[in-house]
Amino acid sequence: MLPFSIELRPGLPVAEQILFAVKKAVVAGQLRPGDKFPSVRVLSQELKVNPNTAHKVVAALVAEGVLVTTPAVGSIVAERGIGGRKERAELLGAEAERLVVEACKLGLELDDVQAALAAHWKKLGGK
Repeated sequence: MLPFSIELRPGLPVAEQILFAVKKAVVAGQLRPGDKFPSVRVLSQELKVNPNTAHKVVAALVAEGVLVTTPAVGSIVAERGIGGRKERAELLGAEAERLVVEACKLGLELDDVQAALAAHWKKLGGK
């Protein structure tokens, strides 16, 4: 079983979805520094994705400093997480872009989008 949750959606690159899910799990505290991360093989089997995709994900997480790999242990969550405010905000990048594209297609103005966001924010109890 994977230490993070993900529901792969069609139309979006699989590797990007997995990267987002892992980073979100780190920010949310589901994955903590020192936690063992699944091997490429396990990741591939559990998510039913090509091993090359799983390898690409692990390599990207290592390059971004989210994971650290050691020969005898495998991959573990790095001590320095991505929990800063800037890093957490960056996780919204793709969703924010999709929101803007959809709003533009609908002919909405920035004020309309901000009002809709504020309404949803309040509805969900955001700070």
